[in-house]
Amino acid sequence: MAETHSLQDLQQPAVSSKVFIQRDYSSGTICKFQTKFPSELESRIDKQQFEETIQTLNNLYAEAEKLGGKSYLEGCLACLTAYTIFLCMETHYEKVLKKIARYIKDQNEKIYAPRGLLLTDPIERGLRVVEITIFEDRSIGSGR
Repeated sequence: MAETHSLQDLQQPAVSSKVFIQRDYSSGTICKFQTKFPSELESRIDKQQFEETIQTLNNLYAEAEKLGGKSYLEGCLACLTAYTIFLCMETHYEKVLKKIARYIKDQNEKIYAPRGLLLTDPIERGLRVVEITIFEDRSIGSGR
């Protein structure tokens, strides 16, 4: 496998390429990403780890969009307070988005960064794609 990197090492190195995991619209417009393993990542990460990451993201987005009693209560309270309640309270959706951001940060630190990869939060790309940045292998490129 390639040289081990830390998350700080990946702040300014040369980008080799980027891989985009597209949305999966086969189930409608729910936020779900394709779990097909890109060939560009074969030498960097295990297929099972990649699929587990994408499946977890899909499950978290499904949780965020799930409607339940709490969501309806949030909506009713919002109407009753002219939406000022959201100045002092986070919605269920916002809470899950923060959970997703923490999950992605954790995955980057433990799995992706050591392999010269960086997973970008889909919210930064308008929930259209999961972007994975592939950095140059420093043992080959710059000779550091």
